[in-house]
Amino acid sequence: MSFAQRNSSLGNRIKGLRKDKRITQRELAQKLEIDHTTVSKWEADVYEPDAATLSKLADIFRVSTDYLLGRVNEENSLSFFGGPEKYTPDEIAEMEAALERYREMKRRAAKAAASEKDSQQ
Repeated sequence: MSFAQRNSSLGNRIKGLRKDKRITQRELAQKLEIDHTTVSKWEADVYEPDAATLSKLADIFRVSTDYLLGRVNEENSLSFFGGPEKYTPDEIAEMEAALERYREMKRRAAKAAASEKDSQQ
């Protein structure tokens, strides 16, 4: 169990995740384009980030906002349709296949966009 899981306040989760990633308050603040004292105040539970910043934090730490807010204790849990413990092996295989199809579609779209951009120049 990580530091963040043992201490479920928002500030403690931010601090734990930041330390897990081995970044300083100043580095996190730079990523968010805010003053580093704001990060310090979040971690001390003096202030809380707004919704947009909370979403950015979730992206930086690759966790859900629900995890940051203490609504779930698993950093990377899938909470829809009952969660992964309820999925059958064939459902997992189908979800993985669908995800791979989606990723391939994105790669093709990015390649087509790059080709389009190159042809316009």
